[in-house]
Amino acid sequence: MQQQVREHVPALTGVLTAISLALVFSAALGYVPRTLVPAAPEWVVRAIPHANALISLSAIGTISLGWYWIRRGRVRTHRLAMVASTGLFAGFLALYLYRLVLLGGPEPFPGPETVYQFVYLPLLGIHILLAVVCIPLVYYALLLAVSYPVGELGRTRHPTVGRIAASLWLVSFSLGIVVYTLLHVVY
Repeated sequence: MQQQVREHVPALTGVLTAISLALVFSAALGYVPRTLVPAAPEWVVRAIPHANALISLSAIGTISLGWYWIRRGRVRTHRLAMVASTGLFAGFLALYLYRLVLLGGPEPFPGPETVYQFVYLPLLGIHILLAVVCIPLVYYALLLAVSYPVGELGRTRHPTVGRIAASLWLVSFSLGIVVYTLLHVVY
């Protein structure tokens, strides 16, 4: 299995990316019927953004620790941190998509129009762009990590792609927290 993954990392990255983006954009654009997901009490739906903010903060921590540990040669703890980061991101995404489907799309910005146009939209746009760019980079780095022995990973593109993915992931999660703050704390 590892050998098959190793031989098809770019193709698998493309397929996983296409499936992921199709899910995200179909939910965001309201193409996923609400009947496909179980209903939830209103308090659960209201709690999701707060839970996702905590997940995002945790992911910032695990990504940072993973980076720290790999720079010190602690491969095993790096791997644990990056697996945790991936799990946190998957949890974030599942909750986010669930809420999007239940609400029929993203919620409107409740603040003033000038803040919406000149602060919120640019931050949201950069956050979304980075999140979209991160998806194939993270898949690529993960697929390399699971298909090569640790001793060979340094000779693949894993260190370079992983560094780029982690950087963009950190910025995207950070901007997501700013967007959350504007939507749920400030306004």
